[in-house]
Amino acid sequence: MTQEVEITGMVYGGDGFGRLADGRAAFVPFVLPGERAEIEFVEEKRGHVRGRLVKLVRPAAMRIQPRCPHFGVCGGCHYQHIPYAGQLTFKETIVREQLARIAGIQDPPVRPIIPSPLEWNYRNSVQFHLDPQGKLGYQAAGSHRVVAIRECHLPEETLNQAWPLLDLEPLPGLERIDLRLGAGDDLLLALEGNGEAMPEFSVDFPLSAVYLGPDRSMVLAGDDGLVIEVLDKPFRVTAGSFFQVNTQQAGAMVKHLLERLPLTQDTTLLDVYCGVGLFSAFMAPLVGRCVGVELSESACNDYAANLDDRDNVELYVGAAEIVLPALDVKPDVVLVDPPRAGLERAALDAIMALAPQILAYVSCDPATLARDIKRLTAGGYQLVEATPFDLFPQTYHIETIALMKWNG
Repeated sequence: MTQEVEITGMVYGGDGFGRLADGRAAFVPFVLPGERAEIEFVEEKRGHVRGRLVKLVRPAAMRIQPRCPHFGVCGGCHYQHIPYAGQLTFKETIVREQLARIAGIQDPPVRPIIPSPLEWNYRNSVQFHLDPQGKLGYQAAGSHRVVAIRECHLPEETLNQAWPLLDLEPLPGLERIDLRLGAGDDLLLALEGNGEAMPEFSVDFPLSAVYLGPDRSMVLAGDDGLVIEVLDKPFRVTAGSFFQVNTQQAGAMVKHLLERLPLTQDTTLLDVYCGVGLFSAFMAPLVGRCVGVELSESACNDYAANLDDRDNVELYVGAAEIVLPALDVKPDVVLVDPPRAGLERAALDAIMALAPQILAYVSCDPATLARDIKRLTAGGYQLVEATPFDLFPQTYHIETIALMKWNG
């Protein structure tokens, strides 16, 4: 079934939004506000439909030609048809709308979004899947089908020179291929699988390679990690450890927090979901006590290496929702950087029980951020400001740093 719809806005997730003649909401990818589109229904619910763009009856004046021939087919990018200034406007508006609608904050204090210095070729890592012929590709939007690609304009140039040269055997159980760039153009290849068999690969240039299996990891070549520099500070990052993909914007977020958090030698800082120590490494020298909490074993090992020169740092290994309720610490400042799902309820309750004066929340999902802010404001915290950062140009993803203070 097809129907025409007037697109009136953008929603988180990359879709344009409009209403059908019967009042149902319609969500459609790759369209823009002000466009009239003929769409085919791909999913129908009582209150909404999801559609596929069939034809633009009236294109928007702001629409531009996407740079990549794979745009609209592979699921990697969502905004290449939008000028970068427009992408920023949509993302800032989405953060504001999510805080108003989900958190219930009238006129939320959202600061102007921080643009990425690079609109293209900004990623220090790239993740691929293999198609049945062993070609590298991305999963199609909303599907597990792998679309083989010939080019990609998001990875840094060194990565774009390297990944087409990879020759991999499409071994059953090989789930994902991660190629990461470090200082000095070092390359780290991580092969993630669910089986015991080691995949075969060949390259004619130097790199490190690691197989990450369900119960163990094995170094196939070189080292198990590399060094990434942020604001001239080196960070050891091993295969399997999370690190921000936009190095310049990672530095911008560090600066943003250092400018706003009241860090002194009398401060006790609690860094939850601390990862390899991106924030702790810059803040530990400024505080009296720095306490990290992290579940990932590889990230904990990296954290210990990256903060080895500090004697005021402690690290607790485990899930935040388990560690925090048992933690004997009275933090002045708590910094959280949870995964996309946001804070587990037990972790959020434990943070409120610790009652820090300042809470900094680094989020990669404005919806779960708004949900958690609603709970925190109900518990006595006030949102001081929320600043979106564009770490992911050409995509719908948004990073936000929210600062909250105890007002109970």
